[in-house]
Amino acid sequence: MAGESDLRTLLSGMSPELNPGRYVFTTVEGGVPSGVGPVVTVAEREGTTLVVRREEADAAGMAYDYVAGWITLTVHSALDAVGLTAAVAKELADAGLSCNVVAGFHHDHLFVPHEHADRAMTVLEDMARRSA
Repeated sequence: MAGESDLRTLLSGMSPELNPGRYVFTTVEGGVPSGVGPVVTVAEREGTTLVVRREEADAAGMAYDYVAGWITLTVHSALDAVGLTAAVAKELADAGLSCNVVAGFHHDHLFVPHEHADRAMTVLEDMARRSA
């Protein structure tokens, strides 16, 4: 099924959901350590970036310095949709919030500073209401 590409429909229907837990960005040179279930994996020249639950990273002795809240925009966005990432990132930036965006096949996922995740949700929910 093709995803939505109309920006107004994407923004008004993004229905952000805050996933429970704290997530960290870490890197490994080999495979994923036992007991670690990444929610994101990115292969880079310098190593493989993993986004994992903080508890799993701690148990595996993995280093990290950024603890994030994970927000899923539940609208099924098309991978070639134009403007969703830019609009969301600008809205969060205007609120003084950083955001790391990962696009999955069905949804976009935002990683924001964990201590500001509730505020990010409020900003996104307000944005969706204004876009309707």
